[in-house]
Amino acid sequence: MPAFAELADGVRRLLAPNPSMMTGPGTNTYLLGKDAIAVIDPGPAIARHTDKIIEKSITSIRWILVTHTHPDHSPGVRALAAATGAEVLGMPAPTGQHQDRTFKADRLLTDGDVLETDEFRLQAVHTPGHASNHLCYLHGQLNWLFTGDHVIDGSTVVIDPPDGNMRDYIASLRRCRSLEVAALAPGHGEIIHDPERVIDWIIEHRLQREAKVLAAMQANPGLTTHELVPLVYKDIDPKLYGWAERSLLAHVLKLQEEGQGS
Repeated sequence: MPAFAELADGVRRLLAPNPSMMTGPGTNTYLLGKDAIAVIDPGPAIARHTDKIIEKSITSIRWILVTHTHPDHSPGVRALAAATGAEVLGMPAPTGQHQDRTFKADRLLTDGDVLETDEFRLQAVHTPGHASNHLCYLHGQLNWLFTGDHVIDGSTVVIDPPDGNMRDYIASLRRCRSLEVAALAPGHGEIIHDPERVIDWIIEHRLQREAKVLAAMQANPGLTTHELVPLVYKDIDPKLYGWAERSLLAHVLKLQEEGQGS
């Protein structure tokens, strides 16, 4: 995956230098516009990445938008805003761990809010699930959805309660599918040009995993989520069991909300 790429007219992607088991090749930072730039997800607070964002923008950065306030997406906002004076847009960080408490928005966004520029129109789509404050951004001219961690390339994401909510996540996926967008621009990985197929796959994968959770609970009453993980996630590297347990708990909570879990 290239560190920098022109994806469409007025849309460029800059890869943050934070590859890992959880972030894949790294966090995608998107630069929108030519005469005035909007940045989506400046990524982690890495000085050389912030410098690259400014360098690759060429012209003035006017707006900084975040999809959510996890540590690999929003901490870079502070330095970028200080260097450019750009307006910061997003939803406040919720309480709890794994949240960027440094994030402060100049303009708080809610579902349906619009950033209108001379070059493009971005509409905020509230997609809770991976994070309660998660926003996707619909690019009106391209009909692309910038999805942050709601949909990523080649994998599913961790749903980590209490802020993460599996029921909300699946409902948000169905909402995104109903938008009938031309492509998904994810927070990690390459552009997804077959959105409906990918979203359908994620929903089906989650529901299949949920069926395994329910079957394991019924066959092994009284087991903790920690004890259930090896039974439900036989197909993953045991190194990931800690994160898998968080998503398993999210499935358990969803089942309980729906009257199926004990």
